[in-house]
Amino acid sequence: MEEIWKLSHLLVTLFLYTFATMMIVPAITDVTMSALCPGQDECSLAIYLTGFQHAVMGIGALLMMPLLGNLSDKLGRKTLLTIPMILTVVPLGILGYGRSRNLFYVYFVLKCVTSIVCEGSVQCLAVAYAADNVPEHRRASAFGLLSAVGSSAFVCGTLCARFLSISSTFQVAAFTAAVAVVYMKIFLADSVAECIISAPLLSGENVESVSSDPVSLKKEQIITTLPSIKDLFALLNISLTFSLAAIVAFFGNLADVGLYASLLTSNVLMNFNRVACLGQSLLLMPILIPALGENRLLSIGLFFNCIHMLLYSFAWADWVVYVAPMFSTLFIFWRPCLQSIVSKQVGASEQGKAQGCISGISSFAHVVSPLVFSPLTALFLSQNAPFYFPGFSIMCAGSIAMIAFVQSIMIRDPSKANSCSHVEA
Repeated sequence: MEEIWKLSHLLVTLFLYTFATMMIVPAITDVTMSALCPGQDECSLAIYLTGFQHAVMGIGALLMMPLLGNLSDKLGRKTLLTIPMILTVVPLGILGYGRSRNLFYVYFVLKCVTSIVCEGSVQCLAVAYAADNVPEHRRASAFGLLSAVGSSAFVCGTLCARFLSISSTFQVAAFTAAVAVVYMKIFLADSVAECIISAPLLSGENVESVSSDPVSLKKEQIITTLPSIKDLFALLNISLTFSLAAIVAFFGNLADVGLYASLLTSNVLMNFNRVACLGQSLLLMPILIPALGENRLLSIGLFFNCIHMLLYSFAWADWVVYVAPMFSTLFIFWRPCLQSIVSKQVGASEQGKAQGCISGISSFAHVVSPLVFSPLTALFLSQNAPFYFPGFSIMCAGSIAMIAFVQSIMIRDPSKANSCSHVEA
């Protein structure tokens, strides 16, 4: 009962946060254009700034996700969740106050800075929190529920934005993000003890020999918690399963973002996420996981993801927009299954670090993908295409999804790694 209670508060927090951040998606393009290039249909400055922002977000997430996850293992999930959730409110509040050119530049700078910490971190820490409070055999279902809540928040947020003015959209988004912080601080219980003195982090030393001052000890332990590049590579080499999971995460996200960049249709995204909410229901995950296993369901999901993309590439008809997303009832499972497999490769004190590593790799794929697929899509939709194939970029995305599928086949039944193979903080 306590497990369900904790998870319910996490779901409400995640829904409110995602709802707030997704509300601005339909409006941010218009705000950017009106602030930088008023009265113009095209704006190269807006394109360059958006590309720069995405690059900063992806590279920052690659570096910060393992750090935040690692710190959450020591300081508690709730403590680390507070940081990105508070930082998210600030840029939203600026555009809620005004959208002049100067205010937009202030928003842009703050957004770039805060995104280094905020981009993907709430979802990553939410997965680690769920892993702390859910038994191994039910983690895939719990992670699937988190994805379903995120998808439903996306749909609700974007739909709500269509009934609000631009100024009201950012004001409501900032208010909702603030409510998410307050709700989380009041109701969400921490899953990792705030006191970290019980487990010395310095190899070969005991707590008493480090320092007799608890404050100094805590500072020193936090410093030794910070992962280096060597630590991250060691984490990737913790097991073959973890390494394959990292490869699947990169290529799977590379293909997914490539599909979105190639379609360029918000209605498709809406239909996709609406069906995703149904596919992630509590009814299917508990049935399929015991019957097929997480590794098989991961491969099945990636296979249908590939088929889904290839269908888009070869059939550019109106009905494809409505039929192809129906495959999401199967391929949407690959993310929670991958997260569950990763969670079983490390111990309870390393969930944040492991999920942060995978989230960082996924976020980096989100940067690389548009740089590759957006120009490729523009080329094959133009008059200068080497040959006539409007869906060529989508077919390339499907081929990348096939790489992820092949790698997933090599993943064996997930099992917790031995404690001696765990990476020391």
